[in-house]
Amino acid sequence: MADAFIVDAVRTPRGRGRRAKGDTPGGKLSEIHPQELMAQTLNRLADKVGFEKRNIDDVVLGTVSQAKEQGACIARNSILAAGWPDEVTGVSLNRFCGSGLQGVN
Repeated sequence: MADAFIVDAVRTPRGRGRRAKGDTPGGKLSEIHPQELMAQTLNRLADKVGFEKRNIDDVVLGTVSQAKEQGACIARNSILAAGWPDEVTGVSLNRFCGSGLQGVN
């Protein structure tokens, strides 16, 4: 079995948030698609830690409520949106409030 290394554990802010009255967006990040928010987080993480994206084998993403815009394996879609190599795989986990902890485990 190959060694596994946890590079870092980070989280994004809540993106869509609640809506104001009517069709007006409520939060500052409400217009950013969740996979784009995660793509920005992945790229910032690579810059912060200083690793080569091509050296990453797998991205494990804890995601609560994998439905609508967060469905369809947001981990993989975020990797592609971030411009990471096609060979980097991703998995999304949903354990509700424990999603991030499950991802680290």
